[in-house]
Amino acid sequence: MIFDRVIANPPFSQNKWWDAAEVEVKTDDKGKETAPNYNKVVSDSYGRFSYGIPPRGYADLAFLQHMISVLKHDGKLGIVLPHGVLFRGGSEGKIREGILKDDILEAVVGLPSKLFYNTGIPASILIVNKSKPSKLKNRVIFIDASKDFKEGKNQNSLEDEHVKKVVDAYDAGTDVEKFMRIVDMKEIQKNDYNLNIARYIDTSVLEEEIDLAATLEEIKNIELKEKEIDDKLAGYLKELGL
Repeated sequence: MIFDRVIANPPFSQNKWWDAAEVEVKTDDKGKETAPNYNKVVSDSYGRFSYGIPPRGYADLAFLQHMISVLKHDGKLGIVLPHGVLFRGGSEGKIREGILKDDILEAVVGLPSKLFYNTGIPASILIVNKSKPSKLKNRVIFIDASKDFKEGKNQNSLEDEHVKKVVDAYDAGTDVEKFMRIVDMKEIQKNDYNLNIARYIDTSVLEEEIDLAATLEEIKNIELKEKEIDDKLAGYLKELGL
């Protein structure tokens, strides 16, 4: 079956998601073990892993590829995943590269930490669109929503205003300083298809410039006042015979 929309929050970085016993180990001419052979895992009859097989310890991109495989040609999906999928290398990096080259990734939204019961790590939302609008062809929306949340004792939460801020910016389709940026695929390619949000949105706070001359003058005035106070105190003590 294929669908118009797919939405999921799969378990983060599920381990041992395929049976290691099914993997044949390749050896060189000296009998030394080399890279494992993932053919049995990859050759899925549903064609769900067209971009490659994720590591056995991280099923995140397996869930994503499964969702992509059941999307209609104009389908759209949203998935909540840990930030590791945005920048981890190896087979995950190659999968990410394939998805980006096919130009079906529409957006990456960074979420606050401590939103979920089972983990305190920050998560991200990936939006995949098999029929991206022309204005987003070869471009990806990045949103850093990690600072907008209601703080709780054990768990943070998103209020309606926080969700609205993300949705409004997404729908408007224009850059918002330190919050949203639409990035050209050429820039992503230069970053080796790394989707770490911090590479594309600068959230640093500019430090206030210090007028060194004025600061030194202020320190000098404070020292003069301290001397006046010390002199007065010494006079009072002298009058008291101390």
